[in-house]
Amino acid sequence: METPVAPAFADEEHAVIAHFRLARDGFGEADQRELVREARQAMAAAVEDADAGEVDGNEFGGGEAVVYAYGPDAGALFKVMEPTLRSLPFRPAHVLLKHGDGETRVNL
Repeated sequence: METPVAPAFADEEHAVIAHFRLARDGFGEADQRELVREARQAMAAAVEDADAGEVDGNEFGGGEAVVYAYGPDAGALFKVMEPTLRSLPFRPAHVLLKHGDGETRVNL
């Protein structure tokens, strides 16, 4: 399955994709989903304030929560998002920084 690139940043092909393991399979607990949604909203505001791109959304399934963000520089985008990503209690967790020429994995 291919993840579409947000249209505003399609030419840059930079993304931050964060993966968090939830407490159980499926969609996790309701309080876990709410915590991820709140974090996504906080990151969206921080990314917008920093003019670093956009937090495109999140999804739940398979015992995992995933947050997607796109911008012209994956490193700068991650720097803005990192404090909130690290504050989420779900582990194991990792982030993929996708650049136009490859990707880097960062364990949280």
